[in-house]
Amino acid sequence: MTEAKAPGQGPLTGVRVVELAGIGPGPFAAMLLADLGADVVRVDRPGGPGLGIDPAGDITNRNKRSVIVDLKDPDGPARVLDLAERADILIEGYRPGVAERLGVGPGDCHARNPRLVYGRMTGWGQHGPLADRAGHDIAYIALTGTLGMIGGPDGPPAVPANLLGDYAGGSLYLVVGVLAALHHARATGTGQVVDAAIVDGTAHLSTMIHGMLAAGAWQDRRGANLLDGGCPYYGTYETADGEHMAVGALEPRFYTEFLRLLGIEDQAAAHTDVSRWPALREQVAARFKERTRDAWTAVFEGTDACVAPVLSLREAPHHPHLAARGTFTDHGGITQPAPAPRFSATPVAVRTGPARPGADTDDVARDWDLPRPAATAPAPTSQPSHPQ
Repeated sequence: MTEAKAPGQGPLTGVRVVELAGIGPGPFAAMLLADLGADVVRVDRPGGPGLGIDPAGDITNRNKRSVIVDLKDPDGPARVLDLAERADILIEGYRPGVAERLGVGPGDCHARNPRLVYGRMTGWGQHGPLADRAGHDIAYIALTGTLGMIGGPDGPPAVPANLLGDYAGGSLYLVVGVLAALHHARATGTGQVVDAAIVDGTAHLSTMIHGMLAAGAWQDRRGANLLDGGCPYYGTYETADGEHMAVGALEPRFYTEFLRLLGIEDQAAAHTDVSRWPALREQVAARFKERTRDAWTAVFEGTDACVAPVLSLREAPHHPHLAARGTFTDHGGITQPAPAPRFSATPVAVRTGPARPGADTDDVARDWDLPRPAATAPAPTSQPSHPQ
């Protein structure tokens, strides 16, 4: 592997990644690799794949560089293959068969670079009856059983934004997969294809629950279990000002502290007596409605009752603990989550703002020793929205 010449910071410094631009889990996975120090070159298409927002605000493209390649142009595939020849990892999120039709599939890339790790990010996976169908996070998690677990017993399943499928079941599994395959490639000299499907990853996330189900410790319905809101001391409660507190007082000593601070010590026996849970829930709910969220936050502050205020996206960066850790950071006028996790010897940081489409063509050509394109396409000022 040729060492990347672009400035790097983090444990993946020196690792080169090609990202074929898409939306959702693929870009987030590439951002995570970039946050960890990899030299990520995003191959944008003319006009962009589009979230419908200004590229300057798309922070999933931070710490990356961008070139524009039209894969439908006669020289488009060759330009991507030039990048793949010099890369350690390539990430794409097309439907099965599309990359092959465009001339940049695994066979084309491995012919140029046998050590390449070729990461494929899809919802349904590379094979199966639904592989060629369109979809989004909510449909993927619906079929895995995980969506059906979330929400109250008397209403429809609650929608967990697109965090559970796209990013937890998708992006994070793709990153684990390509890094494991990179380890193998460096040990053997042989690359491989990583098939990261959101349905697979999301199902895998529920492994513990399936074990509990098999053991008879989990009921296959919403709002009836220890961790799904069925337990009155593991859930959320409204406060006097319409805000909420989150309670997770599972263990006996935490539960005892919770009751003491809430002022309902007479409910100690309800911890293991499920028949008393409905009455306990009513009493806990009534107590929380007596004070504001800030007042209850002060009551539980510094204790082991495992109670916390439910904060909004704009409030979270200002919480004293998160502020002290630098969990959020400001870069280019945008408050955003800082890179995670943290490393003692190779610290990570937000090095650059969102890559502007095509802005880094000359620098990438120089640093990756690429043939110079005949002309550099102008960077678009906005990205139109396209369906997935």
